[in-house]
Amino acid sequence: MPPLYSPSARALQDQFDTRRLADRLEEVTVHDRFTREDRAFLERLDMFFLATVDASGQPTCSYKGGDPGFVTVVDEHTLAFPNYDGNGMYLSMGNVDATHRVGLLFIDFERQRRMRVDGTAELRHEDPLLAAYPSAQFVVRVHADRIYPNCPRYIHKLQLVERSPFVPHVGVPTPIPGWKLTDWARDVLPADDPARESR
Repeated sequence: MPPLYSPSARALQDQFDTRRLADRLEEVTVHDRFTREDRAFLERLDMFFLATVDASGQPTCSYKGGDPGFVTVVDEHTLAFPNYDGNGMYLSMGNVDATHRVGLLFIDFERQRRMRVDGTAELRHEDPLLAAYPSAQFVVRVHADRIYPNCPRYIHKLQLVERSPFVPHVGVPTPIPGWKLTDWARDVLPADDPARESR
């Protein structure tokens, strides 16, 4: 792993006299193994943000959601999550396949807590966890290089109203998103997409 702080980050730390604080935060918060508390935090959440970068350095950030527990801490160094049907662009997953570098941001808006996980990811089309995720296309496994909390002071306190009905469940038909039924989309959907047959 490269150092946590780039030369540009160091320059800003020096400009604002936070280098000592930054070094202390790295010393007391950054770790490379999931603790019992980390696992409990991650496995109760129902969403996170995923940052990736392509081979040319172009970044993208995406939202990933599911039922609580859709992120699984596999072992002290590894977490996993499913990739569900989306819009077919595969921007984030294409980046994972190309460069493997990821940053995950987990936020609990109700308890106002957050955690970052930086690491190396891979797409697993025949992962043993695939059976645990109904309708998942594949599983993404992330080897954590750095795990660390972030200051929660600017997290807005939000409450869950309802979870998305599009998250797949065993024995429950997944609704078809409206955009798949539009004229511009219907004829270019994958051949096995249920929206092709829907009226």
